[in-house]
Amino acid sequence: MVEIQRILAPNPGLMTLDGTNTYVIGGQVVVDPGPADPEHIERLVALQPRLVLVTHRHEDHTEAAAELARSVGAELRALDPEQCFGGEPLVDGEWIPVDDVELQVLATPGHTSDSVCFVVPDQAVLTGDTVLGRGSTVIMHPDGAVGAFFASLDKLEALGDLEVLPGHGEPRSSIAEAAREYREHRTARLAEVRAALRDLGMNAGDADVAAVTGRVYPDVDDQIRFAAEASMAAQLAYLATDTNTDTLPSGEKE
Repeated sequence: MVEIQRILAPNPGLMTLDGTNTYVIGGQVVVDPGPADPEHIERLVALQPRLVLVTHRHEDHTEAAAELARSVGAELRALDPEQCFGGEPLVDGEWIPVDDVELQVLATPGHTSDSVCFVVPDQAVLTGDTVLGRGSTVIMHPDGAVGAFFASLDKLEALGDLEVLPGHGEPRSSIAEAAREYREHRTARLAEVRAALRDLGMNAGDADVAAVTGRVYPDVDDQIRFAAEASMAAQLAYLATDTNTDTLPSGEKE
């Protein structure tokens, strides 16, 4: 088994939970360098990684990435070409050698369009914000999409009982179990959105996002209401399509 070290970045918050989890694989690869905190970057530079990877473009995962890569002369790779530095964009399904093992890149759009996970065969999967250590992830409409997220959960469930190393929060024991929980949660939430639309006399295609958000997420903190509204817009877009109006992913109907 390859050694995987977790380094917690000093950026706790409502969106980041305890902070961003930066991972060091085999002492050679840093995944999600996190915020541009000088002490955090200094600690990562001291490891002299040869490769820097990011799971998606959000700054709480990427802000330190370019500086780290420049400081140690490493390649920075991501699915989004704009996030890369000295390296090629990641390709879904490619293998990246680390010590005596290889990491596999798994494209998992949904939270964002450029989200990826990194699979350490027979050991773990680094999930970024696709699956968190606790709670559910935000679908960041219009970049993220609910249909893509369901498809990504299917791919992750197929990995079986690999350990989950999330971008925020504590590890989870099984990616298959986590994927099923996420699918059930999202399916139940979509049912709540459809009920709210009926109560408000609205259609998914032209609904008032703020009004439906207030009905479905009544207790959301004002600081993260933007995230709730982004997820709501993504759910409304999903329900507005003909193929998704009547049948939810689990096959359940109200």
